[in-house]
Amino acid sequence: MATESTSDAVWFTTKGQVVIPLRLRKLFHIEEGTKAVIEVTPEGILLKPVTRHSINRLRGILKRKPGSKPFAEEWADQKREELELEDRKHGNRTGA
Repeated sequence: MATESTSDAVWFTTKGQVVIPLRLRKLFHIEEGTKAVIEVTPEGILLKPVTRHSINRLRGILKRKPGSKPFAEEWADQKREELELEDRKHGNRTGA
């Protein structure tokens, strides 16, 4: 990964596609068909390629601690709590 800040120019096509310089495509393992996540930041647009290399770097982050709930169960609990909060916030009642 790049350690120093550099600046490169990119081009937008008439379809809004971005041409990323070869040097950066190689540096970030971007190949044809690579998807990316786009974030709006105070400085502008942040483009994060989702590549096999980036996924491998993140492997293990979602590993569960021994004895903890399975991820799907924890996610369902979180979603249920969010819905309950929304219902209370808006005064929604089931069966009304």
